[in-house]
Order: sequence, then C-alpha cells, then structure tokens
Amino acid sequence: MTEYNAPLKDMNFLLNDMGLLKELSEMPATAEATPDLVSAILDEGAKLAKDFVGACNVNGDEKGALLDDGHVKLPAGFKEAYDAYKEGAWHSLTFPEEHGGQGLPNTVGNAIHEMLESANMAWSLCPLLSQGAIKAIMAHGSQELIDTYVPKMISGEWTGTMNLTEASAGSDLSQVRTKATPNGDHYLISGQKIFITYGDHDQADNIVHLVLARLPDAPEGTRGISLFLVPKFTLNEDGTPGERNDAWPIKVEHKLGIHGSPTCIMSYGENSGAIGYLIGNENEGLKCMFTMMNDARLAVGTQGLSIAEMAYQRAVAYAKDRKQGRSELDGSKNTAIINHADVRRTLMTMRAYIEAMRALNFRTMVDLDIAENHNDPEWTEWADRRIGLITPVVKAWFTDLGVEIASMGIQIHGGMGFIEETGAAQYYRDARILPIYEGTNGIQAADLVGRKIIHDGGTAVREYLDEADSLINHLNGIEGEDMSAMRAHLAAGIDTLDRAVDWLMSNSNNTTAIGASSTYILKIFGLVAGGIGLARSMDVALSKINSGEGDQEFYKAKVFTARFYAENLLSQAPSILSAVREGHNTIRSIPDEMF
Repeated sequence: MTEYNAPLKDMNFLLNDMGLLKELSEMPATAEATPDLVSAILDEGAKLAKDFVGACNVNGDEKGALLDDGHVKLPAGFKEAYDAYKEGAWHSLTFPEEHGGQGLPNTVGNAIHEMLESANMAWSLCPLLSQGAIKAIMAHGSQELIDTYVPKMISGEWTGTMNLTEASAGSDLSQVRTKATPNGDHYLISGQKIFITYGDHDQADNIVHLVLARLPDAPEGTRGISLFLVPKFTLNEDGTPGERNDAWPIKVEHKLGIHGSPTCIMSYGENSGAIGYLIGNENEGLKCMFTMMNDARLAVGTQGLSIAEMAYQRAVAYAKDRKQGRSELDGSKNTAIINHADVRRTLMTMRAYIEAMRALNFRTMVDLDIAENHNDPEWTEWADRRIGLITPVVKAWFTDLGVEIASMGIQIHGGMGFIEETGAAQYYRDARILPIYEGTNGIQAADLVGRKIIHDGGTAVREYLDEADSLINHLNGIEGEDMSAMRAHLAAGIDTLDRAVDWLMSNSNNTTAIGASSTYILKIFGLVAGGIGLARSMDVALSKINSGEGDQEFYKAKVFTARFYAENLLSQAPSILSAVREGHNTIRSIPDEMF
C-alpha cells in the first residue's frame, strides 16, 4: 500500500513563492502567520496525517463503523488518531484566541485539512463537521451558548454535527417536518434526520447536534424553519456532560464508500423529548445553517482535491513499478508503464488538475481570510462577493474532478485497480459521495448561474473577468514558448466564459435554458479559474528559473505542468460554449413516458 506523502513543496510554493503569506502578513489579524511558523505547522501536520490518520484508513474501510445497542463504535485506530489530533490542539488552529483557539488564518487550517482528508477521508469528516458547527454557533448563538459549548468544541473535547435532511425532504428543506415545542427555557425536539455524518461515535465526551426543526405556529416553507442546538448529553451545573439526551442513532447506513464514517439515522424525542436550545431567531434557521453549509461546501471542495491527490500518488507508484510492453516514448522493452504515452498523458492530466485545484483553493482561502480580517470595508465587501461567486465552483468542479481522477487512478492500475487489495478502488468509492452531499453539484451550478451571476446583476463575475483580462495583459509581456501557449489558451478560455455570461444574462428569463446550461457554465468557469492559477504559477516559476534560484527542477515541472494543462485541458473550454447556447433546445423534446 502507498503511504500518503503530503505535497509540502507545492503548498510552500503557493504560500511563499506565490506571495500568499505576504498578503496575509499585511493584515494585523493574520500577520503572525510567518513563513517559518507556517512551515513548521505544515511539517507537523504532515506527520499527523501520515503516522496517525493515514494509519487507520485501510482498517476503517474494511471494518466500518458499527451500531451496537444505541451506540456507534468506530474502527480500530480512529480514536487513537483523534486523540493525537486533539492533544496536538489541531482543532483549535484557526479559531479566535478568546475561545481557546490559536487565531491562525483559514489558509493554514485548510492546508492541514487537505492533508488529513488525503490520508483518511472517512476519519476527517468528524473535525470538518465540527468546524462548521462552531462557526454557526459563534455567528448566531446567544452568548450563553457560545460560552457553554464553543470552548469545548474548539478544544476537540466535544464534536459537532449538521442535521438537515429528512426522508421526505432531501435537498428541499422547505419539507422539513421535525418539530420543536417550547418548554420553559428550552425546546423539546422530535423527529428523524437521515444522512447525519458522525451522528454518534465513541471518540468525544459529547456531541453537539445542530438541528433544523419547526415551531408549532411556524409558517410553511423555508420561512418556518428554526435552528436548535441539541447535545448528546445534557450538562450538569458545572458544565460537564450529564444525562443522556433523547437523541439516538437508530441506524448506521451501509454505504458505497467512507465506511469508517458513521452516516446515521438520528431519532429525536422518541421518549421524553430531546432538549434543544434555539440558535438565532425563531424561523430564521436556514440563514443560520447556511453559515455552516457554506463552510462545508468549501471544505468538501477540498475533499475533492484531497482524494485526487491520494489517487494520483498511488497511481504514480504503481506506474513506476508495473512493467509491461514496449514504450512509444523511447522504444524500451518490458518498460515501466509510466513510459507509455497514454499512461503518461493520464498521469499528467491528474497532476495538472490537482495543481490547478490547489492553486485555486489556496487563493480562495486567502480571500476568505481577507473577508474575515481586512480593516478596509471595501476589501471585505469585495472578498465576500468573490467567495460567494467561487464557492459553488470549488465545491462542484473539485468534487467532479475528485471522482474523475480517482477513476483515472483505477485505470492506471488496469485490472488490478478493480481489485480491492491494491487500494485504488477505495478512493473512487470514497470520492463518489462528494458531488452529492452539502448540495448536489447540480444545485451548485444552479446557485452559480442564478444567485451568484444573474441575481447579482453580473457584478461579481464581471469583476472576476476584468481581473482575468488584466492578467492576460501582464502575461503579454513575458516571452517564451511555454508562456505563449498558456496565454493563448487562457485568453480563449476567458473569452469563452465572458461569452457564456453574456448569453446567460440575455436569456435570464428562460428557465429551461438556464437550468440546462448551468453545469456547462460551471465547468467552463472551473477550467478558466484553474488556468488562471496555473498561469500565475508559471509566471513565478519562470522568474525563478531565469534568476537561477531555488529548486530548478521543481520550477521547471511547474512550468511544464501548467503548459500541459493549457494545451490539453483548458483548450477544451471553447468547445463547451455551443452546449451552453444550444444544449437546451432538445432538453424537453422527449415526453416523460418515453424515458
């Protein structure tokens, strides 16, 4: 089995050579994230991922989480990994110091999450959900709830969950029927929730459930949803966990992948009623929950990148070891399959997509830090618009690619990839949930074109396109064949996105056309955004090569990977435009009964 090795060189290149840490240093709130400190944190995070989190990945996949008499038991090694994570204070990395956090930037925390998710995606879902729950409580909870629950969650002693979905209400939260009945200083929650990640487990002293429910007199639809904090254990007067609340897992789903992560059906209030506390105002639960949801969507995007990285590492190791046939590249016989042209093309495709995703992901995290920490309101407003625009792209494009790249990893292995013993199949199975949860990728595409482009009047996307045009003007001054190829394909991609946006705005009243084109527009956006990240990377790498400083082979690889992306992947963007403009014409031509 291939052990996970964190891509520290690429991460440090983005943070240091690309100047992202310098941007953070210009804001007082994130100025303490110096290159030396961040490098040390990443090094230790890589050790945690490899030595603890990754060590229980295979066992978690093979054994899975089990429900026994109302309690979920995680696979061997999961609690040990969580204890190491908790004792190392990793969960507190990016949270405010006044609540026990370390106050470091989201950019640094996200890099650690990428490592943990690559090493063991099933395990990493627990801290991922807790992070979003903490942010929702801090943003909308009363001071009493914040003081009572947040410090224990930040320390990792308690974990958090998100309870939205019900059997009769999938993505349509207007159909939520879980009830909340006022009862003195709290509420009694009753109902069932499905697909609750880490709804129960044995590695924390308490679990803090955030549950969407309806009050007795609530209006219909999403306007009548409220958000409640429902602890697994109610608290004693001294704040320690006391009696078991009436919140129980009644089933752990048998899933395609992420077997070590317990996906629970949760039952609330079957007996005495589950005690819950209102977060935010009554009937404003969806607004509160979206704080957690938006955080989760960016985090799930990172999961797509993470699973792709591990699938790539395993595929490279196999391609270097497996010998077969004559190479089309150098004519050698009984060669390692990495010397076959199509295998090499596949590996380069995986590599190029991964570097494009990581460049966009780190850029997005810096923008998130700007939104949360910049002193100038104009900058924070710009960053808020940019994060809103780019979130559905990160979530959907990254996770679609996670599945595609995991599938490529199986293909590199040939028939052995279809055999569980090689481990390649696990990444494909684990990846397949990513385009589905936290809002399916079709919903992300609809969000991009509807809420983030049309309803915004095109403001955020026009800002983005203006910046892209400025980048092209900058690249025009850089000589050389590699940059010439990148510039030409990037300019064509930007023009394609511009034309797609023009078409979208002029057809904004045609709901069929908008709905049918949204996924295509998102794909164009992803290809272009990835190209922008790699064009900037190429620019910096070429300057390093010209100056003769640093790891020259690394910088040359950055240039070649970026050019491969431009000529093989970004070059596909213009061909998608016809599907945007014309694909809807036949979408309703065949009657339902003929399907």
